[in-house]
Amino acid sequence: MSDKGDKVAATSQNSDDDVLICLPGERLCRVEDNVIVGEGTYEQGGYIYASKSGIVNINESTETCQVVSVQKPGFHLTIPATGDVVTARVLVTTPKFAKCAIFCVRNILLESSYRGVLRKEDVRETEKDRVDIYKSFKPGDVILARVLNQMEQSFTLSTAEAELGVVIAYASDIRKNRIPMVPIGWGEMQCPKTMIKESRKVAKVLPESSIKLNT
Repeated sequence: MSDKGDKVAATSQNSDDDVLICLPGERLCRVEDNVIVGEGTYEQGGYIYASKSGIVNINESTETCQVVSVQKPGFHLTIPATGDVVTARVLVTTPKFAKCAIFCVRNILLESSYRGVLRKEDVRETEKDRVDIYKSFKPGDVILARVLNQMEQSFTLSTAEAELGVVIAYASDIRKNRIPMVPIGWGEMQCPKTMIKESRKVAKVLPESSIKLNT
């Protein structure tokens, strides 16, 4: 039903009681004759992807057909506020900013993502004129960021604090490798399989209680 690296495949050996939570744009499994898309998912390039955050369900619609869907977990509507620490996925990078999709506010997983913009001057607290967006983030990276303010249709984000930045990243050539890279410094990550090194603005991850949250 799925390839190595798919969300469903990665947890196929888990018990039936395990809850599988997915993020927007996450690849769930391969489309097959007996596997079809359901609510909260879409098909692209022969694979089924999640269109929103939620719980993955695989239901038997008939004896020979399974429907993959993403269901609302029952969360209350949560809107990021100035000062909140959010989790976001980098979508696009440009010389001046990175566009992101915010999918988690504090510890609350969102049903639908919010748009975030991380400007070059808000990447680091020091040496702002030397920041290179392309060496700080790549599309697909998962980052921790703080909300600076809300614009008309998006939120301005910052990773200037040491505790904020990239927490999950894959090497640029993900066609052959889906192993998350590991930090080897505050400006570099490395793939443990290929040993390829790439520049990132790495988050100095601390225990949750150590990060100042907006109250």
